[in-house]
Amino acid sequence: MCDINQNFPSAPHQLHNRCSPMRNTLSPSSAMSGRKRKADDDIEDERMSQSPSNSPAISSRPPPRSIQKRVRSNISGRSLPLPRLLETLSPDQMRNLLQSICQRHPDIGNEVVTTAPRPSIQSTLEVLSKYESEFQAAFPFGGSSSSDYAYNRVRQQLTELLEALKDFTPHFLPPNEQQAATSLAFLDGATDVIHRLPNWDTYQHSRHKEEAYEEMAKAWAMVIREAAKKAGGMQLLYGGWDQKIAKHNEVSGGKMQEAVNELRGGLGWMAAETPAPAAGGQADAMSIRQQLLNGSYGIGSPASIGAW
Repeated sequence: MCDINQNFPSAPHQLHNRCSPMRNTLSPSSAMSGRKRKADDDIEDERMSQSPSNSPAISSRPPPRSIQKRVRSNISGRSLPLPRLLETLSPDQMRNLLQSICQRHPDIGNEVVTTAPRPSIQSTLEVLSKYESEFQAAFPFGGSSSSDYAYNRVRQQLTELLEALKDFTPHFLPPNEQQAATSLAFLDGATDVIHRLPNWDTYQHSRHKEEAYEEMAKAWAMVIREAAKKAGGMQLLYGGWDQKIAKHNEVSGGKMQEAVNELRGGLGWMAAETPAPAAGGQADAMSIRQQLLNGSYGIGSPASIGAW
C-alpha cells in the first residue's frame, strides 16, 4: 500500500495509477483459454463441413428397404380382407350368407346354379341322412314311436326331411340326369329313406309316407321307361334292378307297383329268351325276374310292411 500521507497527487487518476500494480492486458492463462476455444470452434466448423448430411451423393440415397418395412406409421384398426373373413365362417354360416346374397341378387343366384359342381349321389344321400338323423333325435323318450304325441314332437323334422327328398329327387331324373345308372342308384337310396319312416297310428299322419311312396314310384317308372329305350333295357336286366325294384315293392306293401309294371313292359321282350334257372341265389334271382316278366310277382303272398 502507498503512503497516502506523502506526495498527494494533484489528480485522482494519478492516485489510481500509482496505487494499483495491475495492467490493462489479459493474463497468460486467459489468453491460452481463448486460443483453445477458437481452435475447438475451427475443428467443429471443419467437421460440419465434412458431414454426410451436406454431401449431395449421400443425402439423396434412400434408406434400406428393410428399414422402410419396419417403420409403420398411423397403425389403426381395419376390417378383415374378404379371403380371411370367409376362412372364419362355418359351413352353415357360409351357406346362409350365400343364400341371402342370392335371394337379394337373382343374377348371382343364377350364376351359382350354372357354375357350381353337380351334386353327387353320395353327397345328396348324406344330406338326406342328416335330416333323417335330426328326425330320429326329435322323438321323445319312452312311449310309442307311432303315437300322436310322438308325431306332434317330430312333425317339423319330418316335414323338413320330406321336403328335402322332394327337392332332390327331380335333380336325378331325366332329362336333367342323362345316366340311367345314376338315376337308379339315387332312387334306390332315397326309397330306403321312405321305408324307414314310421307307420303312424293315425291314418291322417301316415299320408305323408303314402304320398312319398307315390311320388317315388312315378320317379322309378320314368327312369325305367327312359332306360328301356337305350340298348333295349339291357342295363335294367344285367344291373339287377329288376330284383331291387321288386324288393322295394315288397317292403312298401305294393306301393311301388307302378314301377314294377313299367319294368315288366320294358323287359317283356326278354320273356321268351329267359334261360333256365341256375342253382342257389341265381335261381332265386331268375325266379323273381320270371315272375316280373309274366306278371305273377306278388300274387298269393302277403306284402310285408316296412318296420320302423
